Amino acid sequence: MALKIEHVTRRFGDFTAVKDLSMIVEQGSMYGFLGANGAGKTTTFRMILGLLDATEGSITWNGKPITYANRSHIGYLPEERGLYPKMNVEDQLVYLGQLRGMKKTGAKNAVNQWLEKFEVKHYAQKKVEELSKGNQQKIQLIASLVHKPSLIILDEPFSGLDPVNVEMLKKAILDIQKEGATIVFSSHRMDHVEELCDQLCIMHHGEAIVSGSLREVKRGFGRQNVRLKADFDLTFLGELEGVNSFQPSIEGGLFQISDERIAHELLRTALTRGDIRYFAIEEPSLQDIFIEKVGKEYA
Repeated sequence: MALKIEHVTRRFGDFTAVKDLSMIVEQGSMYGFLGANGAGKTTTFRMILGLLDATEGSITWNGKPITYANRSHIGYLPEERGLYPKMNVEDQLVYLGQLRGMKKTGAKNAVNQWLEKFEVKHYAQKKVEELSKGNQQKIQLIASLVHKPSLIILDEPFSGLDPVNVEMLKKAILDIQKEGATIVFSSHRMDHVEELCDQLCIMHHGEAIVSGSLREVKRGFGRQNVRLKADFDLTFLGELEGVNSFQPSIEGGLFQISDERIAHELLRTALTRGDIRYFAIEEPSLQDIFIEKVGKEYA
């Protein structure tokens, strides 16, 4: 079972929101979408859900188009709030579970389990509008998970959450993945995608400019970070040819280099000034890759 997006384009009049997008999300995997506002992430999600039709191309889940018949197997967390503010939490979640084909008793049991898991059971009888933004986000996430979907689409799931609750939700999402669910989520936070995702896609102006497994993407950019620690000032190394930038720290600093071979020249030159306590060639972070692709080539 896989989600396949094949040469999908979506236009709004003369504006192209998504252009010739192709990707495969394998069953049980975690797939991350990165991109600034307006990159085309939410439009892609809405096409997957059938809320928008693709202008060109096709989207299938388990080899079939996504229609009303199989949409109950999908969970969706929109970026914007989509709850009824005047309705109490428990009644609303049970109702939404029933809309996805659950029996009332089963939905109520599942809702109570999720409320307890997310430590918000004491809000069961409160109206949604009485909750903080973070707790509203928890309730909205429960609404997307309560019916045990096999495909889960999360648009900025960690928005508005403090670090403790981010960790709680991360654990819940990973637990669901271990049970076999396929999860696609978007985020502005590179570290979340780097930590959770098997595969990723960086979108810019509606196009996929980087995609593939996390390992392949990083390998394709080479190892361009060098971290050095010493008891003397390393600033002079920033003037070497092939050093793109230097970020000093208390103990040393991080160098971005144009080629891995420059790393050895850095080390040799540093050793002429004194002893080096630490030297490492590091793979680029997603932040580095994103800035390189979006901030320069596609700016």
